[in-house]
Amino acid sequence: MKPTEIMNEIVVLSGKGGTGKTSIAASLAVLAGNSAVIADCDVGAANIHLLLKPDFGKTFEFYSGELASIHQELCTVCGKCAEVCRFKAISFIDDHYLISDLDCEGCGYCERVCPTHAIAMYERKSGHVYISKTKVGSTMVHARLDISAENSGKLVAAVKNEAKSIAIKEDKQFIIVDGSPGIGCPVVSSLSGANYVILVTEPTLSGLHDLKRVHAVISRFRIQSGCIINKFDLNLEKTVEIKHFLEELQIHHLADISYDIAFTQAMTEGKTIVETSSPLKQLIEEVWYNVKEQIIIKK
Repeated sequence: MKPTEIMNEIVVLSGKGGTGKTSIAASLAVLAGNSAVIADCDVGAANIHLLLKPDFGKTFEFYSGELASIHQELCTVCGKCAEVCRFKAISFIDDHYLISDLDCEGCGYCERVCPTHAIAMYERKSGHVYISKTKVGSTMVHARLDISAENSGKLVAAVKNEAKSIAIKEDKQFIIVDGSPGIGCPVVSSLSGANYVILVTEPTLSGLHDLKRVHAVISRFRIQSGCIINKFDLNLEKTVEIKHFLEELQIHHLADISYDIAFTQAMTEGKTIVETSSPLKQLIEEVWYNVKEQIIIKK
């Protein structure tokens, strides 16, 4: 078979932050070892590197969108640019019009109205992409979105495309993606091309609400999915509600993980739960085995 025929892309998502999504994704990455390429698509708040210890071997600047700049030697201080800027990114300071990089949306209107062509549009640097080796020897593609930068969906796409290219080149069986929480553009971008989605939720009112929202997004892609209920024993009544929802929507119920201080202790040591002697290690191993089985059955 060709690499593209055997490669499987698994995305780990949550409808809200703080459910344990990244801890689960990092644990699966450790279990997969060198058979997987890891893609951290939570570019706005990346933290899986804290557990996988990447070496930041290669760094690339990521450019997306445009930014306006005024050539002061051509500017006649007419003020037309400031008049049309709906984002209030242009200010008059010390007898000069200046454009704030933080406020400029790159629409280009100021460039069009400038009578002396003093304003030019430049490609905006939006972040960095890294290609690393993790502590288990796998390749990891991750990124950092610059402060105030937009186009996080495009940065996610860049991370995924690079991860897929490496997986094909190195003939890897899996790509494990740590997605962003919520249902925004980064999540939609991370779902493109996925074979299976692991949803991580918690037994709270907001946990169930956001689980329903993110599954509604997944269903549009018609991607097979399973769910882990983390800290299930903190609210058994809400856990039952979540299980009913999973059954109704035919979402695989992958596991119930009890609240355990071992998770926190492992994180403070820079480890995943599967690198400890906690009984939860076997549970996560079973999740990994079951997800692989579900993908094989689907194919």
